[in-house]
Amino acid sequence: MTSSNISIQTVVMVTCNTRVFNRTFNYNNNNNNSYLQQYLSLWSSFSGAVPNTLPGKQPFWDRPGIQVDRQTVENSLSSPIQRADFLAATSRHSADWLFALPIASCGLRIDDEAVRIAIGVRLGLQLCIPHRCHCGSQVDAHARHSFICKQNHSASSP
Repeated sequence: MTSSNISIQTVVMVTCNTRVFNRTFNYNNNNNNSYLQQYLSLWSSFSGAVPNTLPGKQPFWDRPGIQVDRQTVENSLSSPIQRADFLAATSRHSADWLFALPIASCGLRIDDEAVRIAIGVRLGLQLCIPHRCHCGSQVDAHARHSFICKQNHSASSP
């Protein structure tokens, strides 16, 4: 996001709280606030039409900029593996496991090594020293082979 996008979001966010907005910009319904209009015009130039009633939820204002940033990152990926990692990490519900409460009595505790591997896979980090698997295939530093190997005893431990 550029600094102009952040300024737009800040102004729009403030407008959602009318009392704060009125105090900050000395705004009332009888005048046209040129500062607000300038930013709404700029926001609409890259995000589409501004609704008549300004939405009070921040995600409405953030979503267009996030979509542009996501597309920029996706277009910069240079290999199919990077693209697969990115799409997996950004897919819906891919981070839901991070919100699970670690309640051991319910079987919801994840050991430290599993967390290390899960985070490493999600961030695309090198998890092991490249080596040859029991099946004879080469395992790279990212240990992706462990997720598909039929001879792997534990798919979660590269």
